Amino acid sequence: MPELAEIAELTAKRTDVDNLARDVRIRVDDLTVEQKKVDLDVEAVKTRRTRDRDRMDQGLISNPKDLERMQHELESLERRISSLEDDELEVMEKIEEAQAELGEFERLVAETDERLAVLTQTRDEKLAAIDEQLQQQEAARGPAAEGLPDDLVRLYQRLREQKGGVGAATLRARTCSGCQLSLDSVELSRIKGLPEDEVVRCEECDRILVRTPESGL
Repeated sequence: MPELAEIAELTAKRTDVDNLARDVRIRVDDLTVEQKKVDLDVEAVKTRRTRDRDRMDQGLISNPKDLERMQHELESLERRISSLEDDELEVMEKIEEAQAELGEFERLVAETDERLAVLTQTRDEKLAAIDEQLQQQEAARGPAAEGLPDDLVRLYQRLREQKGGVGAATLRARTCSGCQLSLDSVELSRIKGLPEDEVVRCEECDRILVRTPESGL
């Protein structure tokens, strides 16, 4: 069934995409942790800036040198906040890119799952039909095999196991339908001279040859 090959191919593809999605999820989680850390740093620096401004605005610092030092510190805090906010934006952009990549992988996984579901259903339906056909053939095989010699049945079963399920083949137009090879004239003459109930074997594939009016003998 072609479904089996496609199922195997899509299953392997899904595993690869799922692994890539897992890696991106880890990256998103790491970036989220990094963003939270930057956010906390920004809030901490802003809190310190607000505290220093309030102290200056309330006139709590009267010493000119302390005021100058405080002014320099506020300028430094402003630069620090600006730098942290830039870092914050950069991390947010990376998160957006990673989330977009993750979304694409998740879409591919979802599409693959949908296709696999369809293929699996088709495969199961075909397998059920094959099982039904097998049951019908097995039911018909019993009456057809009645009266056959036990040694012939055993030979057929053994050949069937060895030859991919085909233990007997028709001889049609001087060709074995099992191996698709033509018999030479000497072998055909020998087979022609054998009794009808004689078991004939193909020289090439060793299967039991079934003679019919179309055998060309």
